[in-house]
Order: sequence, then structure tokens, then C-alpha cells
Amino acid sequence: MNAELPDILSWRKGSSAQPVDWEKLRNDFPILQRQVNGHPLAYLDNAASAQKPWQVKEAEQALYDQYYANVHRGVHTLSQEGTNAFEEARAWVASFINAPEKEEVIFTKGTTDGINLLAYTFGLDYLKPGDEILLTGMEHHANIVPWQLAARRTGAVIKVVPVLDNGTLDLESFDKLLSEKTKLLSMVWVSNSLGTINPVDYMVPKAKSLGVPVLLDAAQAAPHMAIDVQALDIDFLVFSAHKVIGPTGFGVLYGKRSWLDMLPPFMGGGDMIDQVRFEETTFNALPHKFEAGTPHISGAIGFCAALKYLAQIGMDRVAAREQELGELCRTKLREAFPKLRFIGEATERVAVVSFLLGEAHPYDVGFILDKEGVAVRTGHHCCQPLMDRFRVPGTVRASFAFYNTKSEIDQLIAALAKAQKMLLP
Repeated sequence: MNAELPDILSWRKGSSAQPVDWEKLRNDFPILQRQVNGHPLAYLDNAASAQKPWQVKEAEQALYDQYYANVHRGVHTLSQEGTNAFEEARAWVASFINAPEKEEVIFTKGTTDGINLLAYTFGLDYLKPGDEILLTGMEHHANIVPWQLAARRTGAVIKVVPVLDNGTLDLESFDKLLSEKTKLLSMVWVSNSLGTINPVDYMVPKAKSLGVPVLLDAAQAAPHMAIDVQALDIDFLVFSAHKVIGPTGFGVLYGKRSWLDMLPPFMGGGDMIDQVRFEETTFNALPHKFEAGTPHISGAIGFCAALKYLAQIGMDRVAAREQELGELCRTKLREAFPKLRFIGEATERVAVVSFLLGEAHPYDVGFILDKEGVAVRTGHHCCQPLMDRFRVPGTVRASFAFYNTKSEIDQLIAALAKAQKMLLP
């Protein structure tokens, strides 16, 4: 690991000792200065995708303007410079999650791509009829459908940990479902629709005590907290750059070397090979074994800039800022709207606020909020089984990032008051 990169403690506390000026920081995000429908934009859809600071866009532009070329194997200057920047990004990701080796960091198209990679390698090679895959009732579709496809092909069975009324997992059921038949625990760390932070410090050791490998979907955890894969002792972790103020179409799969060395390649093509003959092909070393073809070079460069940006702030300060905003939003919503119903009331949660305004349909509420410049997400949030469990068609979801403000909460409250007046008797 490059000694110049921040260690896990630095990621938590940040490299700057100065207090963060959150209002000034918003100037780094040009889109936050625009208006929508004649109102200042209040962007509260961060769980779907985060906005990008100019530093990310500048880093990508510099690649194209100054040193763009395909990476790896090239001997000319541009290729060497591009390769160095590309692999610097891998080192920064390894530092961000405290991976023991940067070679354990596989670049993907995103969380969904990483889970599918595992479903088609681990799933098809290691599952057999009667084996069980243990999921939870709050999984995103991306952590359900790939395992259904793998189970259909292998004869494995999917088991699901139920969700309680308050939006937390039923750990008694988890203890009963986890058994010698369980061949994988694949679970979301933070619910994208409820904001619940699942008790991985309890569940992962339980699984590991039975020799069960663990995949954590960290798509909603990575933007909000420091990650230490060594302390977690997980086998696999996936997340997407676009939720962590980075580019779209780029993501990360972390895997323990012991697993990645055993798993077969997911895709074939350039860069993932060692020697190719028509009779037989041998494969490249990690991480290239799982990175076939020309990679998303600008995505890696942009994400490296995003991580450097977050390293200045510190993930503890990011978490504290977002927690303050999320709890203030909940408090003001309770006070202003007696007919409002929260979906998900876990004590441990991130700043995701999912709710229903009386009997008003979430889409109608979201439409009116947009007219007031407030961007929220409405619908089932790619969690239809979870919505079915709560017997709702979907929710209105306001989700916060560190660059949001208290005045945007007031703007949300005012817009909801108009929606209530229009939609409810």
C-alpha cells in the first residue's frame, strides 16, 4: 500500500484539521446553484445518485485533454501516464475500504455488475442442489435477481431474513435460518429505502463461525461511513462510485484474494488473459483476471478525485453532518404533518427519510414537490418485496448528503404543505 495514502483513521477524521464550512463547500457543486421551476434546487435524491464536485469533472477533463490513451501494456508516454493514474485510483479505493492489497480491488460498472459477477462465478461454480443462499427482506433487486438466476441454474434455494415492523431485521429468524446448508450470506449493509443500518457486527461473525462466506452490498454504506473490510472480515463487498460523489458507470468489487484466485473469470477478452491459444487460454493475475476489455478509464480517474475530496473532509464528519440533517428532517416532518407515516423507524440509520403523506400516492406528492424545486425519489426504490411487506405501493424518499442544508428541509416542508392541501381532504 502506498504510504502516502490515508489510512483508515485518516479516512474517519479527515486530513484537514479545520472545521468544515458546509455552506462554502456547496460552491464545489455547480448544479446546486441552479433553479428548478423558478425555485432554488433542493436536491434530496442522494440515495439514488449523488451530485459531483467540480474537482471530479476537472480530473476527468484533464485525462482527455492531457494524457488520454488506453491503459496497460502500452509503452508510450501517454499510456504509461494513464496507467499510473488508473492504478493510483485502485490504490485509493483500497485505502478507502482498508483492503490488505490493492489487487483485491476489482473495477466494475457498479454494484449491480459486481453482484452479477459473483452470481455467475461463485454462484455457478460453488452452488449445488439443496444449497441455501441467505438474503434479507430489505434487499435491492440487484441483490435478489442475480441469485434467483443462479439458484435456477444450480438447484440452490433462497432463504430470506424477515423485516420487523420498525424496519429492522428479525435476528431471531436469522439465527434459525443460518445453518450448515447456507453457502452464502448476501446482504445489504444499509437499506436504500429505509435507511436502516443492519447489524453486520452481529451477523457477519455468526456466518463466519459456520464457515459461510459473506457478501456485503455497500452501495448505501460507502457514501456515509468509513469502511474497514479487514475489521469486518467479509469475503466480498460491492459499491458504486456515483453514489459516492463519483462518476456513473463505475464501481468496485472487493474480494479476499483466497476467493478471487479460486473464482473463474466472469468475462473473456483483452487484458484478462495471460496466454491465448485456440487449444487453451490461461488467465492474467489479479485484478486483471476480472477486468476484460478496455476499462472505464475516466471513471477511475474521476472516482480517485472524489475519494481525495472525501479524504479532506473525513467520513466521520460526513456521517455527523448527514445524521444531523436526517434527524432534523424527521423532527420537522412529525411536527408539521400529523397524517404523515414513516416507513422504517430503526434506531441505527442513515439520513434516508421514507414516508407516506396520508393516503396520497407517492407519485402525486413527488410531482408537486418537483414544481417547488424539491427533488425526491418516489416509488418502490427497486425493493418491491419490502414494499409488499409494508403493504404500500411505494414511498416518498428524501435522502441527504453532506452538501445539503437546513434551509432545504424548510423548502421540503413548505412544498409538502402545498401537496397536503392539494391532495388530502
